[in-house]
Amino acid sequence: MPYGINGLNWRRMTDRVRAERASRASFAAFALTGVSFSTWASRIPQVQDALALTPKALGLVLLALAAGSVVALPLAGIVVARIGAMRTVQVMAVINGLALVGIGFGHTVGVLPVVIGLFFFGFGQGAWDVAINVHGASVERALTRSIMARYHAGFSLGTVAGALLSAGLLALGVPVWLHLLVIGLAVVIVTPLTVRDFLPDPAPPAAEAGAPRRHPLQSWTEPRTLLIGLFVLAFAFTEGTANDWVAVALINDLHAREAIGTLGFAAFLAAMTLSRWFGPRLQDRYGRVPVIRVVTVLALVGVIAFVTTGHVGVAIAATLLWGLGAGLGFPMGMSAAADDPQVAAGRVSVVSSIGYTAFLAGPPLIGFLGDHLSVQRGLFVVPVLLAVSLLISSCVREYPPPGTVEAGGEESSR
Repeated sequence: MPYGINGLNWRRMTDRVRAERASRASFAAFALTGVSFSTWASRIPQVQDALALTPKALGLVLLALAAGSVVALPLAGIVVARIGAMRTVQVMAVINGLALVGIGFGHTVGVLPVVIGLFFFGFGQGAWDVAINVHGASVERALTRSIMARYHAGFSLGTVAGALLSAGLLALGVPVWLHLLVIGLAVVIVTPLTVRDFLPDPAPPAAEAGAPRRHPLQSWTEPRTLLIGLFVLAFAFTEGTANDWVAVALINDLHAREAIGTLGFAAFLAAMTLSRWFGPRLQDRYGRVPVIRVVTVLALVGVIAFVTTGHVGVAIAATLLWGLGAGLGFPMGMSAAADDPQVAAGRVSVVSSIGYTAFLAGPPLIGFLGDHLSVQRGLFVVPVLLAVSLLISSCVREYPPPGTVEAGGEESSR
């Protein structure tokens, strides 16, 4: 009996060490996708100037990135279920990084190469996003505590690092093509090595029992999953419009200098990072729903202040509230979608597919409003969607509820 107990303790300790390594790998994978994304996002004003794009034309160009993501997302659940989260991230990081290189060189030629590059950039980003969220939920369960938001904080830290680097390179006059070349190649080389410590993917019990395997696309028929998708859409729109348009609005509408506009974007990202880093502790203490309702109100106040102010300083302060409020919605939605590990890939794919339509609709919508009003004033649609997310926030409630005894007699801590 003592040998058996010691063996069980040793196994638990080994599993814990493996989960901690996988957790660090997850954090790094989120951070790398954040660096990749913000490298592009922080250079949007320069690409716009180089191609002489109006806000409406820029919105249509940005649509290519969203289109690539929307094409990838419904397929990502199938891909992750077939080849696993680790291999999916490795393949998509290569596509994403090479596309970033293509965008850097393409913008010196014309609009078409940028559109093509953005499509593949979005394709790689979208499937990469599904895979790391599925794996993050697996690690969250292995560690028996809320941690998904901290992985998204890793994404935000990556975006902050990318934005600050961009601001420094702008001040030094480094060209866009060289910047995107270096970061793109770094993503291609570093990411596949980083994710080798991912946890193995769970085997479906239905396959072990000899029953037909559940197809990932079946998750499209589940009302709760679809409602979580709508919730995530509202927060994706809130986050995505800031990523695409905060720097543009500060520079073009409030006449801030380029470096100040990029720093305003970095302020938004820094606030999101703080929200995601400290949010899990609040989530474990108070639950998903109460916390998300409070931060949604913060985001509402921040966006309304940003849209209505005429002062650069007030607008940058508003981006801090905007970021603090926007930070937790997306990761909470991903955790809610992945509550059941056996069907997590399909559900996360569905929720991501719905959520990413915000990136599909957002750029042309804000660009259209920017041509008729201004980019700053056009962002008034963000509070409308935040109000919707506030009304349906109960959909992300823990399922099964905290304290439910799961298989194996262990109590869920989430």
